[in-house]
Amino acid sequence: MKTIPGSIDHLSLIVDFQIKMALETEGLNLDLVTVTKGVEAVFNDIHKGQYFVCEKDGKIIASLLTLFEWSDWRNGQVLWIHSVFVDSDFRNQGVFKEMYGYLKEKVEKDPKLFGLRLYVDQSNHLAKKVYENLGMNNDHYSLYEWVQ
Repeated sequence: MKTIPGSIDHLSLIVDFQIKMALETEGLNLDLVTVTKGVEAVFNDIHKGQYFVCEKDGKIIASLLTLFEWSDWRNGQVLWIHSVFVDSDFRNQGVFKEMYGYLKEKVEKDPKLFGLRLYVDQSNHLAKKVYENLGMNNDHYSLYEWVQ
C-alpha cells in the first residue's frame, strides 16, 4: 500500500469517491457534473489544492485533498486535509494512517510547511479515534462556519 500524488488520470475515481462520501456521511446526493468540474478545477490550478491517492496492488483504494492555509504567524503553509474517502472494502486496514504518514513526512521535510489540520463531524467518533491514535488533537481550536 502506498500514497502518491493524484493525477488527472484519477479524476473519475476521485469524483466517484466524493459522491459516495457525501451520500454516506451527510446523506447528500451530489451533482455529477458539478463534482467533476470541481475536482478537475483542482488539477487545473495547483493553488486550489492537491489530491493524493492510496493504491494497493495497482488499485486506487482511497483519496484525499489537501488545501493550503497561509499562516502569517509562521510565515508558511499549513495543509488542511479534506475530502477523505477510503473504499469500504479497505477500511480499518491502516489506509488513512498510510496517507497521513505520507503527508506528515512531506511537512517534516519542507521548511515552508508547518502542520496538518482537518475537521471532523462531532458525531463521527470512529474518525476522531483514528485521528487521536495518530497523535492529532483538538486542544486548540473549535471550528465555526457560515456556509451558503
